[in-house]
Amino acid sequence: MMNGTYSKLIKKEAQDLGFFYCGIAKAQRLDEDAARLENWLHNNHHGQMAYMANHFDKRLDPRLLVDDAKSVITLLLNYYPSTFQEDGLPKISKYAYGDDYHQVIKEKLQQLLATIRQKIGWVNGRGFVDSAPVLERSWALKSGAGWIGKNGNLISKRQGSFFFIATLIVDLALEYDAPFLNDYCGTCTKCIDACPTDAILPNKVVDGSQCISYFTIELKEAVMQTHKTWDDWIFGCDICQDVCPWNRFSKPHAEIAFQPNTEILGYSTSDWEEITEDIFKSQFKNSPIKRSKLAGIQRNLRHLYPKRPSTSR
Repeated sequence: MMNGTYSKLIKKEAQDLGFFYCGIAKAQRLDEDAARLENWLHNNHHGQMAYMANHFDKRLDPRLLVDDAKSVITLLLNYYPSTFQEDGLPKISKYAYGDDYHQVIKEKLQQLLATIRQKIGWVNGRGFVDSAPVLERSWALKSGAGWIGKNGNLISKRQGSFFFIATLIVDLALEYDAPFLNDYCGTCTKCIDACPTDAILPNKVVDGSQCISYFTIELKEAVMQTHKTWDDWIFGCDICQDVCPWNRFSKPHAEIAFQPNTEILGYSTSDWEEITEDIFKSQFKNSPIKRSKLAGIQRNLRHLYPKRPSTSR
């Protein structure tokens, strides 16, 4: 088989696994990203996310992650829900409505790699999803998936931005897609204007240390920021995506594992305050929310409602 045939096969298998986009780029060092990443770290935009400063060279060169890597395959998986939380409840980011995406996507990547090996032959490869030193948005752009919006998210003309990005790096030469060269944000500044913590800076730079998602998930100590609102978010934040005009093209996903946890959709402030540790572990054992732990969720509630008496037990 020729490289183009391999590429078509991989894209067909990816579609069968539920990915709505599969693009391929040549594995090489991301020289143009080096200065941007260095400046972002130098300005402490990663806050206490120390892991972002680790493995600097590996983030820039996929060949340091997979020996003799030749291709970087980018895959997009939709998570936009068909049902949402009721108004007035403590808010959970849409990506956390269902099962933990890390496990769901890792299984799909393993299946894809297994199929590649079955139909093409032995291929050395590794799959990554949001938990390794991979600049997945840069690779997505290089593979033609979309452009980087002013809020730092990858945006697809077809699906908006409510999707996960997965990466499969392989030592197989393939037919490469053209990079996405256009930027369709234009003069729109809705995401910048809507961010309550002013985390979105000029030139598509996001100060992660000021993002509501950082405060509600990544920050493990007491929250000192009190002068700006979190707009009722207790796990993550979707504000910059909710206001993005391109997300009017978002369509509900068909992934069973991402079907909303009924507790998430209906939990009130009192429900979150009164839940016990055992019930929390049982109800959210497969949820991304377990990353914050019950103590983190209740800390976030205390930040939102400092005068409300705690009834947790």
